[in-house]
Amino acid sequence: MNENDVRTHTDINTHAPINTHTHTHIHIFRVYSREITLSCIKTEPGDCQREAKTEREKSLDASNRNHHVSIPNPPFLKTKKKKNNHFIHQLSTFVIHPLMFPLLNSPSRFKNYDVSPSRSSPFLGIVLSSFLLLSITPQRTEAAVSDAAKFSSNADFVHHNYDQMVALLDEVHSKCPDITLVYNPPGHSVEGRNLTVIEFSDDPGKHIAGEPEFKYVANMHGNEVVGREMLLQLAVYLCKQYKAGNETIQWLVDHTRIHLMPSMNPDGWELAHKHLKSTGREDWLIGRANANKVDLNRNFPDLNNIVYENEQTHGANNHLEKLAYALITPDLESETKTVMKWLSAYPFVLSANLHGGDLVANYPYDLTRSGKQKEYSISPDDATFRYLAESYAKNHKIMSSNHSTCGMANDQNFGIQDGITNGGDWYSVSRGMQDYNYLETNCFEITLELGCDKFPPASQLKKYWNDNKNALIAYMMQSHIGLKGFVLNSMTKEPINDATVKVLNMTDGQYINHDITSGHYGDYYRLMIDGFYEVEVTAKGYHPHTRCQRVQNKPLHEAVELNFELLSLHYPSQRNVQDILHCDQLRALARNQRNKVETEQEIYDQLLNDISDYFNRKRRTA
Repeated sequence: MNENDVRTHTDINTHAPINTHTHTHIHIFRVYSREITLSCIKTEPGDCQREAKTEREKSLDASNRNHHVSIPNPPFLKTKKKKNNHFIHQLSTFVIHPLMFPLLNSPSRFKNYDVSPSRSSPFLGIVLSSFLLLSITPQRTEAAVSDAAKFSSNADFVHHNYDQMVALLDEVHSKCPDITLVYNPPGHSVEGRNLTVIEFSDDPGKHIAGEPEFKYVANMHGNEVVGREMLLQLAVYLCKQYKAGNETIQWLVDHTRIHLMPSMNPDGWELAHKHLKSTGREDWLIGRANANKVDLNRNFPDLNNIVYENEQTHGANNHLEKLAYALITPDLESETKTVMKWLSAYPFVLSANLHGGDLVANYPYDLTRSGKQKEYSISPDDATFRYLAESYAKNHKIMSSNHSTCGMANDQNFGIQDGITNGGDWYSVSRGMQDYNYLETNCFEITLELGCDKFPPASQLKKYWNDNKNALIAYMMQSHIGLKGFVLNSMTKEPINDATVKVLNMTDGQYINHDITSGHYGDYYRLMIDGFYEVEVTAKGYHPHTRCQRVQNKPLHEAVELNFELLSLHYPSQRNVQDILHCDQLRALARNQRNKVETEQEIYDQLLNDISDYFNRKRRTA
């Protein structure tokens, strides 16, 4: 939030929680730009039950439970047992009314429809709308969930100080030791507090090549506390639901390495809480900055201006500054350096930064190119970022609806624009963490404003949780969109790290001017929306390799795997005929798809024109 905004107290619209039967499984999904009704048949009573998880090995030694835990052998040396896709059901019917295609073709026009199962209890009602996942009810009763992992009163909806926060993370680990790890990234706050993280994984403490890594960061502004409490509740929820047999949570944890940092600015929180306790009221600015009175979201290296200059000279478009050089940037705060080193140590794929003071999902770029305070600042992955932002906003109870504004100067009702905004189109921010993630690492990050009140009463925290729970889960699922794979030496099958992955959108024929790189074990992850793509991989000392792939993101499925084997320059270049033919086929499909979309848009536009002409004639004859 802009520290210069003047705020008045305005309540957020309330929504009553939806009552569901604990044994009824209502699965709601969203897929980009189309609404689809799907029925799923359970042929046997156990079809929708997750297979029993094999007994895990003993907990890792305490000496291994830190950020230095080694990464296991790459998959071609030591493979991880392929996980069962236990959410695949026998599918019955797809129902898409053809008259809806012109309307639904525009992502900004889709809406949710009430769809009932076509039959009684043997069927599961599934709604596919615009994103991967909205919610799945747990398979056990609340009593069973409670018995699975009973927590102390410290897990209640209360404001947690630093010691209570760390104690709760440790308690979550004690309840779920097989899937969690609590660690402290190297570094600390100005006043010496750790930026503690809890990790969720089916093999905690290790990077599994082929599995994406996700992170949530909250409380960057110390007086914006809702995100901090949401991540603590999320940690408790993931532990409870995993032990209770919630298929969605088990799939997510088994296929994703999740990192939660509830407080990036613990010193600021203590200051804000002290002021609130002594005066009985919150302050818009006290505690926002760190102990040195520096706004951490204006404290990262300025990479935007570098990439804006490189756009004109066709220079580098990512990984713009070596960490060693970045860390000597003048005026970097201790918390900023800690997070920068953390980002360098883990191959994060997707992230969100949780703030407070408004209700919107904000996506890159934050800094305008012209220097204006407000203008749309498009990134090369604008379509994907819009999709990611909408995946949160649409699954939040009210973010994408026409809700009350926060009463600030120049306030906007973001609900009328689907609950999302481009950062520069809201207000320009220099040296922010969101754009730093995108321009320095392989990680895509958005910024989430979770509500008008920065430090609400504890009595309101449960409502905030109910509003955000499904969105928090749905957004983590987006780690599995697009492409992933391995880059290997074609002769030795050894991994090639730091290979460059460049993507061309075959539908519009334009390169996405943002490259990502392969990791230590040759694994790469490229978030993308549905479409046809040509992917070129290059590495020093190797011939380039180009392959083509259609991406069709599906709920509770891992990203499409597309592997590359590069031939050393010591050998003559060889063209793979099969890859060439496949690319030709996909180019033809992409052209057909483009023509189809254009035709549907023409039909829709003509329909609007006809309606407009009709009412104009009515007015003239009236």
